[in-house]
Amino acid sequence: MPLRGLQVLELAGLAPAPFCGMVLSDFGASVIRMDRLKTKTFHIDRLNRGKKALAVDYTRADGRNVFLDLCRNSDVLIDPFRPGVMEAHQLGPKDIQAVNERLIYARLSGYGQEGPMSAKAGHDINFLSLSGVLSKLGPDEHSRPRPPLNLLADFGGGGLLCAFGILAAVIGRISTAKGQVVDANITDGTAYLSSWLWRAQDLPVWGVGRGTSWFDGGLPWYDTYECKDGKYVAVGCLERPFFDQLLTGLDIAGKYDQSTNEEGLRAELEIIFRRRTRDEWAKHFEAFDACVTPVLTLDEAPNHPHHQSRQCFRSNEDEVLEPLPSPRLSNAEGGTTLDGQKNVKSAVPKSHGQHTEDILRGLGYDMQKINSLRHNNVIGTA
Repeated sequence: MPLRGLQVLELAGLAPAPFCGMVLSDFGASVIRMDRLKTKTFHIDRLNRGKKALAVDYTRADGRNVFLDLCRNSDVLIDPFRPGVMEAHQLGPKDIQAVNERLIYARLSGYGQEGPMSAKAGHDINFLSLSGVLSKLGPDEHSRPRPPLNLLADFGGGGLLCAFGILAAVIGRISTAKGQVVDANITDGTAYLSSWLWRAQDLPVWGVGRGTSWFDGGLPWYDTYECKDGKYVAVGCLERPFFDQLLTGLDIAGKYDQSTNEEGLRAELEIIFRRRTRDEWAKHFEAFDACVTPVLTLDEAPNHPHHQSRQCFRSNEDEVLEPLPSPRLSNAEGGTTLDGQKNVKSAVPKSHGQHTEDILRGLGYDMQKINSLRHNNVIGTA
């Protein structure tokens, strides 16, 4: 696998950082998640696929030494905390790079390492709002802006771009032999993810407000429609050839043009699509290149023939269906090719610091030292 040999230490955090670590693990990196020692309950993070877990109280001197030993043997550290948290424990970038100048210190925060809001708390909706993107999301200008699922900021602008920044730093290290700090913050990342939106404001696709653009329901041929059974189909025929196929498939060929009578078409589409069930329409439009697809639920998507033919989903060790890594690489051994995806590491830590002893033994700690750390509540137990 392409990232085999890359050693990653991920400090336990919320969704963006675990997703970043999981992406690296999916493509071959060895990822250790460091759990907080003092916690009232153990929460199994659903994004810990393929990782190992240890629990260390690095706020104490002996725990800090364990932390530094781990960093000496790591290529990447993923820090999910606000600026200054790790420095308070003398474990900031300067402290870590003093013991391993090749280490890449990835700092995944909400607002970045500097700036008036860098120390502020926030969540996906806050990062979306400050990036400007939230102002574009919602049904119409008469309704309040409404956030989507926390995919755009947390996972797109945050976790995924953090993984990209880490890999860019890994490549940069080839020529410099030194690591660096990756300031991957979710607000900047969300704005960057929306670059096309910013650079295309002069194009007519955006309309005059929410719900009026080409891409947020402003056009009747780029929207969803309710069917006879209360389920939905998605229509996305922006280009004229696909639009013509839509009208042909609905037996109204030539009745409408994309430049006129938009609302008349919308009203007729609403009536027509209610005449059949979603799956009947999906079957019907298999014969047309009209950009019409069923709106599937999470339970339904894995069973769609297209996904099944590509083996896009698999059952994990808990018999829960999950998507396999993407993109697929044609020359990758193991889990990122079509034939090798069954080999993707799937196990997740089942208990707090589950692999603590094994990891410390791998660092050269003997059982006397490990038992002493455990007795003094410096490390956790499985």
